[in-house]
Amino acid sequence: MGEMRTTAAVQLYLDELRARPEAAGDPQVIRALLGRAAARLELLCSVMLRRSYPRLARPPLNLKADEMLGAIVERLIKALREARPASVREFFGLANQHMRWELNDLARRLDEHTPALELAEHLEGVRTPGEPGLGAKTRRMLAALEHLGEEEREVLGLVRLQGMTHDEAAEILGVSTKTVQRRLNRGRVQLATLLKDLLPDEAAGGDSVGS
Repeated sequence: MGEMRTTAAVQLYLDELRARPEAAGDPQVIRALLGRAAARLELLCSVMLRRSYPRLARPPLNLKADEMLGAIVERLIKALREARPASVREFFGLANQHMRWELNDLARRLDEHTPALELAEHLEGVRTPGEPGLGAKTRRMLAALEHLGEEEREVLGLVRLQGMTHDEAAEILGVSTKTVQRRLNRGRVQLATLLKDLLPDEAAGGDSVGS
């Protein structure tokens, strides 16, 4: 029930920003929006930091989700002066993008490599787009993601790239866990079709991607 109220409140603020562009210059409106979304934003920060950038949570940086949240709020205050997300989903997509940019910046400063990311069960060794040293295979995988349907690409990003559980992705997207599972399965099939020549022979020869 609380999540539903949060979603409704965030949508009201987004509607106001779209209806009254001058409201974007009012720090009270923006901070009220971010205040209502803070709990969900911190959850996103925690999940992304823990599962995609664990080195940043260890010495010497010892980054914590609440510390990261402060930086993301400042980024979003600036971004919302120009951006006009039409829905809660678009708003959290914008936040997600700025979280990854913030963490990539921190990782580069520490001259550390972020962990290898798994696009699908048969595709290994993919780095985040912000990392140096992307090879031809990695660029093909990242390009293939852009050719997926929006829903499939979104779910693959949350579950396969960021390591969220199906329940966590469902909470962020405002859909059921079953819907997340269906979109994930569709995305796997689409990705395997686009990258068939990169899959192991036993996977490429079948009609579906293994679970």
